[in-house]
Amino acid sequence: MAATHLTAAASSISAKGFASFEGLRASNSVKISSFSPLKQNGLRSLPGLVVKAATTVAPKYTSLKPLGDRVLVKIKTAEEKTSGGILLPTSAQSKPQGGEVVAVGEGRTLGKNKVDISVKTGTQVVYSKYAGTEVEFDGSNHLILKEDDIVGTLDTEDVKDLKPLNDRVLIKVAEAEQTTAGGLFLTDANKEKPSIGTVIAVGPGPLDEEGKRKPLSVAPGNTVLYSKYAGNDFKGSDGSDYIALRASDVMAILS
Repeated sequence: MAATHLTAAASSISAKGFASFEGLRASNSVKISSFSPLKQNGLRSLPGLVVKAATTVAPKYTSLKPLGDRVLVKIKTAEEKTSGGILLPTSAQSKPQGGEVVAVGEGRTLGKNKVDISVKTGTQVVYSKYAGTEVEFDGSNHLILKEDDIVGTLDTEDVKDLKPLNDRVLIKVAEAEQTTAGGLFLTDANKEKPSIGTVIAVGPGPLDEEGKRKPLSVAPGNTVLYSKYAGNDFKGSDGSDYIALRASDVMAILS
C-alpha cells in the first residue's frame, strides 16, 4: 500500500534552556506551521493546512482586558545567544516560561469576599510550562492564563530569588549520588534523578472557600521528599537544580 507523504513547510524543535530567567527549562516542543499532502496514485491533492499556535488579534483592536482571575503576560523573548556569546539557531532556542504582566482581571469572589489579583502590571513572573492560551497582540506574543498558573514572581535574573505564589514551593534539588552503596562510580546516564531537596521559599498558601489564606505545612529550610514528576525544573546561576511545585506534591519532611 502506497504511503502518503507529508511535507512540513516549517518546523522547529526547542530543547535548550535560555540565559535570562537562569535556566528556565521549557519542555521540548515541535511546531508545524503548515503541511500539504502530495498527489499520489491518482489521489487528488488536498489544499495545504495551516496550523498556528497563537491566536492573532487584528490591529484594529488596541486593548485587551482579561476577565475574572485571568492575567495577560507579555512573553519574554527567547535568547538568541548563549551566555558565552554563541549565536543559537532557531531550532535550539527555548520557549520561555517567563514574562511581564501587562493587564489583570477584576479578580474573583470566594464566599462573601472579593479577592483581587495578587500580581500587578509590570511584574516579572514565571508560569507553568503548559499554561494559558497564546495570543499575538500588538505585534508581540502574549499569554492569557489564570492567576493560579503563575508559579511566582522574579525580580532578578536568578531563579533562586523566585517568590512563590499561593501554594507553590521552591526547592533546591539535592545532588544525585555519585557512587553506588558498594562504592562504584555512576555515569550520568545511570544517576537517578533526585526527588529530595531543601525548601528555599514558600508561597503565602492557598485560599479557602471564604478567601482566607491557609498556611502551608512546609517551611524554608525543611528537607523534603517530593513527587518525582511534579512541578517545573530550573537551573540556577550557581549551577544548582531547582524545582517549583505545589505543596500538595511534597510527600514528606525528612530529618
